[in-house]
Amino acid sequence: MSGVLALFPHHTTIDAGGHLSLDGCRAADLAAQFGTPLYVYHLDTIRRRIAAYRQALDQYPGPSRLTYASKAFLCVELARFMSHQGVGLEVSSAGELYIARQAGADPAQLHMHGNNKSRLDLEEAVRQGVGRIVVDNPAELARLSAVARGQPRPVSIWLRVTPGIPVDTPHRYTVTGTVDSKFGMPPDEALAAARRLLQAGPDSPLRLAGLHTHLGSHFHQPAPVVQAIDSLLNLARSLHEETGWVAAEICPGGGWGVPYHPADPPMPVAPFVTTLAGAVADACRRRNLPLPTLVLEPGRSLVAQAGVALYTVGGRKEIPGLRTYISVDGGLADNPRPALYGARYTALLANRAAEPPTETVTVAGPYCESGDILIEQVDLPPARPGDLLAVPVSGAYQLSMSSNYNAALRPAVVFIERGTPRLVQRRETFADLVRRDITAATAIPESGAPAGAGRE
Repeated sequence: MSGVLALFPHHTTIDAGGHLSLDGCRAADLAAQFGTPLYVYHLDTIRRRIAAYRQALDQYPGPSRLTYASKAFLCVELARFMSHQGVGLEVSSAGELYIARQAGADPAQLHMHGNNKSRLDLEEAVRQGVGRIVVDNPAELARLSAVARGQPRPVSIWLRVTPGIPVDTPHRYTVTGTVDSKFGMPPDEALAAARRLLQAGPDSPLRLAGLHTHLGSHFHQPAPVVQAIDSLLNLARSLHEETGWVAAEICPGGGWGVPYHPADPPMPVAPFVTTLAGAVADACRRRNLPLPTLVLEPGRSLVAQAGVALYTVGGRKEIPGLRTYISVDGGLADNPRPALYGARYTALLANRAAEPPTETVTVAGPYCESGDILIEQVDLPPARPGDLLAVPVSGAYQLSMSSNYNAALRPAVVFIERGTPRLVQRRETFADLVRRDITAATAIPESGAPAGAGRE
């Protein structure tokens, strides 16, 4: 029990009545008030993770900056919370940029990523004054140069370098830094692109501010990232020797993992960050380069543990000699990770959390796919209809990858701050499901173009 409980947010307890309690809020009471499926985020857990990153970054002898990879989960209130904590935001589309700006985020503290940014993405990033646009390939560099031409000041960019270094993650889909990757430029191509930029002179609409790399998501060994840092600084040294250019900023991305299951190893932030900080400082010293600003972009490791998903148990199916299924009211539509990546979770019965587990079950969702399995195996007390299932480490890459499959309604989201729950995203309604539909009664312009059609 203690191993499972350690995966939940800070200040999670089992009260005298045997109920799971999140910072003083009974999970059963939250479910009764807001319905299920329900996603609950504990803000102090995120705050502690931010502090852990910052304390570790203090070991770096140069300047540093922390930016949240918002693709892990983004809503207006979370963007506002991050901004209040002094954390920048990494966005990967004009849509994520819009959410960040609705929260009042400072555009100068934003980075825009993406391997195939549309013209709309680039135009919005330039118009809004995004602090750094991370250029992924030479074709994008040309598009951005055309978009940025005529701006009152050059647009600051990083080049994303793919160093061809593998990293051990749970699934090949979460590896991004190998030779066979859709992301970034190999070092030689990045070097050529940087030369063209620097040769353009002071009239160039783009300013090369730094270099970026990202090896993958949910890894737990820092050694490959240290190699990637060496690759970035080899590139920086070549450019410095040829042109005098100095890398003002170096970003080795994010991707540090978190435990999802009691059997997973601990993955503390501090040793990872101090290793990276030491690697950058050492590599610069060996190459006689000034220390750049070290920028980290964690996503999962900031928010995953803060999130808990709550589901109501419905049906139960026993197949003698094979397995027992318990079905809950969420799954593939709000958490596709088990189906996409074989992600492994655990759970507790939140309303009977003190009872010992006496059976091993498979937790299934309600959707029309045999792959709609939330948890392959978990030990629980015998679950009954109406029980409440709590799944920890649900804060990252679940809601951000959710869908309306089977016309599912996306769940509500509640933030808990100092023991007080607050609804920050309402549950979708049936009306939301048809809000974008054009019916026979809807006026359509004579040109045939739908009203409000955007440009690529």
